[in-house]
Amino acid sequence: MESTKILFTTGEFADLCGVKKQTLFHYDDIGLFKPEYKNENGYRFYSVQQAEVFSVIEMLKEIGMSLVEIKDFLHFKNPKQAIELLTEKEKAMKEKIVKMQRTQQIIQNKKKQIEEALRLDFDKFTIEEMEIESYVLSEDILNCSDKEYTKSIMSFIIYTKQKELDTGYPIGSLVRQKQLETGDYWNYSHLYMRIDQPDFAEPFIKKAGKYVIGYHKGSYVTIPETYEKMKIYLNKEGYNICGDSFEEYVIDEVSVHGEDNYVTKIMIQVEEK
Repeated sequence: MESTKILFTTGEFADLCGVKKQTLFHYDDIGLFKPEYKNENGYRFYSVQQAEVFSVIEMLKEIGMSLVEIKDFLHFKNPKQAIELLTEKEKAMKEKIVKMQRTQQIIQNKKKQIEEALRLDFDKFTIEEMEIESYVLSEDILNCSDKEYTKSIMSFIIYTKQKELDTGYPIGSLVRQKQLETGDYWNYSHLYMRIDQPDFAEPFIKKAGKYVIGYHKGSYVTIPETYEKMKIYLNKEGYNICGDSFEEYVIDEVSVHGEDNYVTKIMIQVEEK
């Protein structure tokens, strides 16, 4: 041992690196990171220069390398191998960052929906101008059985996750104008999800224009009651239904317990008589 080299005890070096002593013991036992010096009593001592090596180990752990991979990298590395490995891990980190950013967007959108729902007047209908929006649709589920409907929901959720289309917007249900006019409110034609990707191939376009907006509180079983109230409101205000209805949960199991407390937003395209 060089007498002029400054050495740290295991405890001191652990404090320097922000880890527990047991971590250093484990790394020594598996041959990943050995102390600079061990005295005759078996006490470990580390040099300040080793702090840089330890920081590399922690960095490689952060980017997903196992201790076995790190050990091989440190023991058998050369500049070319180091560049190849770090390039590969850099790519993986970029992909991870993109996924984390998408998760952050999902959280932000869901939080925004709940915050907006707290300010709603569930007993009030309004006529509002809405901008154009792009949706991705499920397969056609018009007149399907309950079993087929359940299967379609599962397939649609899996599809949106695989294509990374889910950014926190709720999955909605589309009721065509024909079904609205005949009172067939439970007969959905498609499930849908709002998307922000401008390059998505052939999205379903929700038209810009006037929409009557209302909120149904409770189970979907009683949603026809809200639709009938909306029709009465439209007749009184001098409007006709001229398009489809878009249903979205704005309060669901994420923030409340039980379907009786669910709130569904209903948006129907309308025009003046």
